[in-house]
Amino acid sequence: MKEHFLAEYRAFVGNGGGSARAPAWLKPLRARAIARFAEVGFPTTHQEAWRFTSVQSIAETPFSLIPPDTPLPTLDDLAPLLVGGRATPRAVFVNGRFAPDLSSAQGLPDGVRLGGLAAALAAEPALVEAHLGKYARFDAHGFTALATAFLADGAFVSVPAKTIIEAPLQLLFVATAVAGHPMWHPRNLIVLGREARATVVETYAGLGDAASLTNTVTELVLGDGARGEHYRVQRESPNAYHVATTYSHQGRDSALESCAVVLGAGLSRHDLTAVLGGTGGYLILNGLQVLGGRQHVDHHTCIDHAQPHCESHEVFNGIFDAEARGVFNGRIIVRPGAQRTDSKQTNNNLLLSRDARADSQPQLEIYADDVKCTHGSTVGPLDPTALYYLRSRGLGAEAARALLTYGFGTEILARVGVPDVRTQLDRIVRERLHMDSWQQAT
Repeated sequence: MKEHFLAEYRAFVGNGGGSARAPAWLKPLRARAIARFAEVGFPTTHQEAWRFTSVQSIAETPFSLIPPDTPLPTLDDLAPLLVGGRATPRAVFVNGRFAPDLSSAQGLPDGVRLGGLAAALAAEPALVEAHLGKYARFDAHGFTALATAFLADGAFVSVPAKTIIEAPLQLLFVATAVAGHPMWHPRNLIVLGREARATVVETYAGLGDAASLTNTVTELVLGDGARGEHYRVQRESPNAYHVATTYSHQGRDSALESCAVVLGAGLSRHDLTAVLGGTGGYLILNGLQVLGGRQHVDHHTCIDHAQPHCESHEVFNGIFDAEARGVFNGRIIVRPGAQRTDSKQTNNNLLLSRDARADSQPQLEIYADDVKCTHGSTVGPLDPTALYYLRSRGLGAEAARALLTYGFGTEILARVGVPDVRTQLDRIVRERLHMDSWQQAT
């Protein structure tokens, strides 16, 4: 199953590896990564971390890189996906490649970098080398190794120390309608310097129904005292496969608020690791999945309290209808010496049909004795008492179910700090639940 991907890699390297201007240190990194993939291949359900998620359909599909001359969409095509309209700073990627004509970095403070990783590798290799690949290690599993082997382009955001950016920065990855089985491996690096402040919105969307594979890795680095918000929205085609690794590392007294929202793809797997690597770090990690049909989503989160006096709060909600399935594995680690840790984790799953399913596995690993850690999980249908209450107030059965489900989802949506993102997501969730139809009827 892995032989096809090894052949694709050989062709990729033979064609220059995506850029002739790549720094010398990138080639051995790719070589080590593909050697690791050749050794381990794709994960299987025999592995504990993947026992609820089979990727056999990915392994058996002949995904291929597509030529760089793919026609680009227009800004009008992208308008529904843009955050804050055309004036918002953005880096747009079409089928995994940076599209400068659709991107904009106007109005940003001096020293801020917002654009493609390939260009940054060529122009500022030392700045990229200091962080790229230092956090999301390619030996984590076969997909991360594969993404590192095909490392060529992706988003690069760098905010210098003490720089404050008020407007959100959008990283928009668009999959267009192309023939065959296309794949892309975006590699994203976001670095906030000491006491810097910025908001990044990472969006994955499909303009066609291609059975594509997105295999992406994002590394997010916060320096001492930095403040960051990171919102990730995945709304690709139901025929698409989406595999992602997000790794954040926080310095002393830094604060990160992150939210991952999954609405699309037939099969989606997202590994999130957050390391509180400096004393006094603060983390909020939220997530929402709203799926139907035969969609499958798997979130594996790990919050690593590596230093004392750190605090984390994690809430993931899932809404599953028809034959959809959700998997959540949440792990909190408190390292030796990480005293005065305060960590809370909650995973709630709402099943709207008899065939929907959710598997939840919260975990605590505590190696310090002066800590406050809690976790909890729920899986089940709508509360019949709440349904009865709404129906007794005159709502029909469908309207009552939709209203309760919508309220379950807005618990997470209300925490999205960018109004335009929150409005977009709210509209999509309302459409999924047919909210507008019953409101007009009443």
